[in-house]
Amino acid sequence: MIADLHNHYPMHIVPETHGDVLRLVRSNRGRWRLLDQLQKRAVGVASRIANYESFHSGPRSTVPLLREGGVGVALSVLYSAYDEMDPETRHHHPPSDAYVHTILNRMDVVEEEVAVQHADQARVVRGPAELEAALEAGEIALLHCLEGGFHLGLTPRAVDRAVAALAARGLAYVTIAHLFWRRVATHANAIPFLTDRLFFLLFPQPRAGLNDLGRAAVRALVRERVLIDLSHMSERSLNDTFALLDELDPRRSVPVLATHCGYRFGSQEYNLSERTVRRIAERDGVVGLILAEAQSTDGLRDSPTQTLGQSLDVIFRHIDRLREITGSHRHTGIGSDLDGFIKPTLAGLQSAGDLRHLELALRHRYADADAELIASQNALRLLRGFWRGG
Repeated sequence: MIADLHNHYPMHIVPETHGDVLRLVRSNRGRWRLLDQLQKRAVGVASRIANYESFHSGPRSTVPLLREGGVGVALSVLYSAYDEMDPETRHHHPPSDAYVHTILNRMDVVEEEVAVQHADQARVVRGPAELEAALEAGEIALLHCLEGGFHLGLTPRAVDRAVAALAARGLAYVTIAHLFWRRVATHANAIPFLTDRLFFLLFPQPRAGLNDLGRAAVRALVRERVLIDLSHMSERSLNDTFALLDELDPRRSVPVLATHCGYRFGSQEYNLSERTVRRIAERDGVVGLILAEAQSTDGLRDSPTQTLGQSLDVIFRHIDRLREITGSHRHTGIGSDLDGFIKPTLAGLQSAGDLRHLELALRHRYADADAELIASQNALRLLRGFWRGG
């Protein structure tokens, strides 16, 4: 079984609207569903061009594909691109308290879609007990998670309230940094066709790490037992996060994740340095390996992968390096980032259905116990041991 730590399952879901438009616009909920439907349809067009394997291939992550790929647990990523790139603000402006309502509404949409369209095949789970029940029933367990701390609000108090509200709905983790500086946490460049120098010339950010909103998020997440995802963070943000965690939790009992990245063989700050890997392991955390060609092959290949075998060689290099640093396979997982606009993916790993090839390859290369750790058990350890759920 695969536990995918970062899967953009909700990306393809378009909210259904029932009734005539005039009736819908009379209520806040109706207006939101109409607006979100328009936004998600626009994202669908963009996905055909820059996300899916081809214009007509469709989403990379659906319930049938997850089942085909042997995925038993998928951390289902909630994200509002329209809020991160808010047309009413500039990229560096503070966030809005309204953003969290978009996420709460999208939780409703995902839960409704899964319950109506995929009953007895998948379920959204909101806590460890529901996770175990889904696994026992042989159903795919989808867990809400959030990418981008900017969704949480404008003030530390708003962030605190938002984290509490989302935790009550079963949120499993928050990726605090993301693509642009929204006064939460500085980030690494994750746009592969832009050099770091050009990216930060176009989208500057301060020489800082976490600001007040980011620190408020860390405190609230620790309190609510929601996991912290370090993906996308700059080195300064990483340093600030680990320092604050050591202050809040000097015994280092609170684990952390880097759900969708890799080891830094090349020059991309997005991938993790040896020091960061060691610090994640010190908190018994997990690094989820991304399937994006740009990040996975940086420093390992000069040309794109062409075959599944070449892709597996790249993944094994990351796995083996993480083991060299940490001394075991206890800190490695899979975080595909499928449907997260990572086109091109590694060859032969185009959709969630292809993850069965990865699990089989892990079992051929590593001992059964280690293969299970990498494929699912490391991720499940954190969910069972720290995540409280709603």
